[in-house]
Amino acid sequence: MPLARSLSVTSLSGLEEWDEEFDREDAVLFEIAWEVANKVGGIYTVIQTKARLTCEEWGENYFLVGPYMESSVRTQVELIEPCNAALRRTIDKMNSSGCKVYFGRWLIEGSPYVILLDVGFTAWSLDHWKSELWENCSIGVPWFDREANDAILFGFLTAWLLGEYAAQCDEPPHIAAHFHEWLAGLGLVLCRQRQLPVATIFTTHATLLGRYLCAGNVDFYNNLAEFNVDKEAGDRQIYHRYCLERAAVRCAHVFTTVSQITAIEAEHLLKRKPDIVTPNGLNVKKFSAMHEFQNLHAQSKARIQEFVRGHFYGHLDFNLDKTVFLFIAGRYEFSNKGADIFLEALARLNYLLRVNHSDVTIIAFFIMPARTNNFNVETLKGQAVRKQLWDTAQTVKERFGKKLYESLLVGQLPDVSKMLDKEDFTMMKRAIFATQRQCLPPVCSHNMLEDSSDPILNCIRRIGLFNTAQDRVKVIFHPEFLSSTSPLLPMDYEEFVRGCHLGVFPSYYEPWGYTPAECTVMGIPSISTNLSGFGCFMEEHIADPSAYGIYILDRRYRGVDESCNQLTSFLFQFCQQSRRQRIIQRNRTERLSDLLDWRYLGRYYVSARHMALAKAFPDTFIYEPQEPTSATGFRYPRPASVPPSPAHSLHSSPHHSEAEDEEEPYDEDLEAEKDRVNIRQPFNMPNWNKNQTARRQRWTSWKRVLMTADNAGTR
Repeated sequence: MPLARSLSVTSLSGLEEWDEEFDREDAVLFEIAWEVANKVGGIYTVIQTKARLTCEEWGENYFLVGPYMESSVRTQVELIEPCNAALRRTIDKMNSSGCKVYFGRWLIEGSPYVILLDVGFTAWSLDHWKSELWENCSIGVPWFDREANDAILFGFLTAWLLGEYAAQCDEPPHIAAHFHEWLAGLGLVLCRQRQLPVATIFTTHATLLGRYLCAGNVDFYNNLAEFNVDKEAGDRQIYHRYCLERAAVRCAHVFTTVSQITAIEAEHLLKRKPDIVTPNGLNVKKFSAMHEFQNLHAQSKARIQEFVRGHFYGHLDFNLDKTVFLFIAGRYEFSNKGADIFLEALARLNYLLRVNHSDVTIIAFFIMPARTNNFNVETLKGQAVRKQLWDTAQTVKERFGKKLYESLLVGQLPDVSKMLDKEDFTMMKRAIFATQRQCLPPVCSHNMLEDSSDPILNCIRRIGLFNTAQDRVKVIFHPEFLSSTSPLLPMDYEEFVRGCHLGVFPSYYEPWGYTPAECTVMGIPSISTNLSGFGCFMEEHIADPSAYGIYILDRRYRGVDESCNQLTSFLFQFCQQSRRQRIIQRNRTERLSDLLDWRYLGRYYVSARHMALAKAFPDTFIYEPQEPTSATGFRYPRPASVPPSPAHSLHSSPHHSEAEDEEEPYDEDLEAEKDRVNIRQPFNMPNWNKNQTARRQRWTSWKRVLMTADNAGTR
């Protein structure tokens, strides 16, 4: 039976129940972001994965707006003519007025329409638009901030597009515009300043000032209420960016953030409490049989093991069947992403495994892009030696097999002493001698440009994890994004994640956290924190997250040393699990993927758009969210069968056998069925009430204002 939980802004049960289909023929949604068809950050993943669901909801009335980047357009966008007559007239009018506007389909799931604005082509208007921004909003932007200059060009072009579209419509439109992050926020401010008939939504995925403050190693969360935000932004020379972000937040009809922890941050730094939290989701690919994703894990793990065999050649003194692969991945933000506390915990874990004489080996991968000039020669040599050994073994095997075949053909049992001749032994001895190594396996797979000042390498030097034979914890720093075309580790990121046993993300600043979410969808347990949006979301919706392979590290109410000890404890407990316990835990983790599916989390965005339209057009749209009862929420209870970790089930003897594990009761199908009861079905689209007469009256009056402005030459 689902457990009751406290109500919050992220409660799915707090959203209104919709039973009827909403007619969107006269409503249009524009979603504006710098990351549309332009992969520069995590927002790209949000928009790309959400597009299919939004297209299903809005159909032909959904348009993404982003910057025109020729390199991306050539590979991601099919340029076509607009089908919407009003939009075609709008683009033609803007192109004839000195702009370059492109229209096409983004070649991703859902194939959404995209409108791409060439900001470079309109750079001639920058000074004029900066003056207008100063006169109307008192925000000055310095000439040397190229990113802010792009934000101004993109913002004015977006407002121009929305205003022109409203003017070109034959019937009064209902326009909803959803703006992501400060780079797109100026368009929202201008829409409100020009009083365009647009319902506006602004989503911040991470506050500007929050990122800068955390990068400066301040005690961020304990001093949120104490920061002098204007002074802090000015000290970091981002005051103009902060003003653009804060203006967008203040002007939006509806303000949203991606997590509860970011909502608290925004309330203090941007001085407005979010109206609703819109968590980030993923497109979840469900498998018809549970064992399918387990098979993928085994296949990917085998490929990682091949890399490890080469990397540790000459020092492969550990059993790969008793080796656990951990990894951390993301932007190279040493403290914000928790690489510092992860390394310290690995050093403590290494000590625990050694004093307990454990036969388990840990290999921790750090996948964080940094400045390099090439692959490490020793690392490449390791893979070459491994391949040479494999080729030698294959040659000897073929010769052995041929002799065995000939012997059996004549009806004789083979003489084993004659199956391998002197030449075979010579080949094998030469291959063995090639594996001799005078140095330790490298910690870093590449040649770093700033080796002496690199934070990860300096921390490794301090804690002494040099991949020696005595170390039970080995470290591999791969300062480059993974690629299936790499000569070193030819795997893409998804395949690599599937092959690992545990993702470790002890972030100090993580507004959401796609990396642990991706782990969950692929059935890989992960460690997150209660300072990340993902960790807070899982704590709210799961009664016992660790039972499902979601370990939540407390970094909000504990000091660094206490958090490090807790992380070490999590890692040590995970290492003690038997293979069967890890399989059971992966099954449970994969079942949580429903929680992260856009078909569930998309209802937050539906609610935000509903709320914005009701605020912008109160005579036409009605939004009345219902207060939920404590029984209507959903929450995963703790599984009642096999404990996921030895920490929750201590055996009477210190060394228990695999046979004991086999006796523990566990029914995967029964447990999965119980979990499914705790998840609601995907939502239906809302039905919004309309008042056509009132809408046309308002449209007529606004059209008059536009005509007057045209005649006066001021629009």
